[in-house]
Amino acid sequence: MVKSKCNKQTFSYNERPQTVRLRKQDLSRRVNGEISIKFTESGLTSYAGIELLARYLRRTKLNELIRRHLGKVSLKGDYSSVSMIRLVAGMLIAGGRRLQHVDFLRVDPVFLRFCHLTRVPTARTLSRWLKNFKAVTLESLYALNADIVARVVRLLDLRTITVDVDGTVVSTGMKVERAFRGYNPHHRKVPSYYPITACLAETGHVIRVKNRSGNVHDGKASITFLRALFDQIEQTLGRGYKLIMRMDGAFFLQGVLDLLKRRSGGYAIKVPFWKWLDLKYLIGENREWNRMGKDIDYFERMIRIDKWKMELRVVIYRKKVHHRSRKNYQLDLFDPNDGYWEYSAVTTNLSLGGKRLWHFMCGRGIHEKVIGQLKNDLAFDTVPTNHYGANSAWQQIVALAHNLLINFQIETAASRRNRSWKYTNLYRLKSVQTLRFEVFNRAGKLVNPNGRTVLKLSRNDFARKTFLLFAEGLKKIA
Repeated sequence: MVKSKCNKQTFSYNERPQTVRLRKQDLSRRVNGEISIKFTESGLTSYAGIELLARYLRRTKLNELIRRHLGKVSLKGDYSSVSMIRLVAGMLIAGGRRLQHVDFLRVDPVFLRFCHLTRVPTARTLSRWLKNFKAVTLESLYALNADIVARVVRLLDLRTITVDVDGTVVSTGMKVERAFRGYNPHHRKVPSYYPITACLAETGHVIRVKNRSGNVHDGKASITFLRALFDQIEQTLGRGYKLIMRMDGAFFLQGVLDLLKRRSGGYAIKVPFWKWLDLKYLIGENREWNRMGKDIDYFERMIRIDKWKMELRVVIYRKKVHHRSRKNYQLDLFDPNDGYWEYSAVTTNLSLGGKRLWHFMCGRGIHEKVIGQLKNDLAFDTVPTNHYGANSAWQQIVALAHNLLINFQIETAASRRNRSWKYTNLYRLKSVQTLRFEVFNRAGKLVNPNGRTVLKLSRNDFARKTFLLFAEGLKKIA
C-alpha cells in the first residue's frame, strides 16, 4: 500500500493471491451474451493515474507559478487562470484533441480534482477564455513555459545546452485569422500556420514556441524569435552554459549568422546548394575524400562569401545510394556504374571533426520526434477556433503540457543515460501515448471509508509496479 499525506488520499491495491499452476481449461471463459450498460455517479474514474501528476504539480507549486505570470493579466470569465490552464493541459494529457472533448471529462472525479473544479466549463466558455489572449497577454504564457523548463534544467549538471530550431506546418480552415497559403508540402493550396519551435536536445523540452502566418520564410522571419530565445535563456538559465544552436538550411542567412556569432557560443547549420555558393565546383575540384563510414565520405573547405563579408568553414558530405537521388541534385561527375550520391553541407564554428559533426547534425532528429509527439499525441496541429490569439494560446498550453510531462518523468522515474555524439536526450523518457496507457488512463474508484478518501484500482502487477515507481520518486521532491 502506498500512502500520501496530500489531501488525505491514498491508493489501495488488493493483495495478490498465491500463484499456482493453472490448467489450460482455466485460462479461457465462455461468454454467452451481451452485458447491460449503465451510467452511474458512484465515483468511477477513467484517469486514476492523473492523481500522480496532480501530486507532482502540487509539490512543484504550479498554481503559484501560474498566478505569478497570469495574475496581473486581465482574462474575462468566471473561472480562474489556474483552473483553466490545468483544465486545458489535463484534457490534452488525457487524450482530448478538441474543445468539445471537455464534455467527456466533466463528471470524472479525479479529473475534477486535477483541475480544482466542481463544475467543468462548456466548450463555448473555454473558447471565449482562449480568445482573451492577444499579443501582449501571450507574453505571460511564454514566461510561464520558460520558468517551467528552467526549474528542472537548473537542477541538472549541464555545462553545454544544445538548442534545435525549426518550423512546422499546421493546416487550418479557410476562415481562420492570419492563416495564409505558403510552405505546405502536402497541401499546397490549404491555408496554414507556420509556428517556429525551439527544442532543448538534452531533455526534449520545448523551450519556446511562436505562432506565425503560413506565408513567412522560416529563416527571414526567425530573427525576432531568436533574439527573444537568447534573452529567455539568459534570464532563466543564466550565462553559465555553453550554448550551441542547430538549424536546417532555411536559416543559412546573413542576418541569422551575424546574430549567432554575437549571441551564441556555437552553431551548426545546413548549407543549401545555391549556385552562387559554388559548392558544385568545390566538389568537382576535390580529389581526396575522407572515409567516415560505410558509403559516407567528406571533405572540408573555408569559403569566402564576399557579399556577406564572411569566411565560413564548410564540411561537405556524400552518401552513396542505389537509386537516383532527388535530394539537392545529382552531379554528373561520376561514372553511373559507381552508383549515385546524395550530397549535404554543413557550416559550423565548432571544433568538431567531420565525423563528429555528421553525428551531431543527425541529432536534430530529436526535434522532429518532439514535433511529431506534439502533433500526434498533444493536438498541436489542432486549430480550436478562428481567432489567431486563441490558437496561439492553445499552442503554448500544448507546449506547457509537454514540458510538465518531461519534468514529471525526469524528477520521478526516468533513468539517465550516457551522452552520445548526437547530443540528444540524456534521459529515457516515455512518450505521451505510453504514459497514457501505462499510467494516466487507468480505471479506478473513489471511496470514502471512515471519512478518508481512497482511490482504488484493479489488481494488476505491472500497473502497480509503475505506480509505485512514480510514487517513490515523488517523495524525493521537496
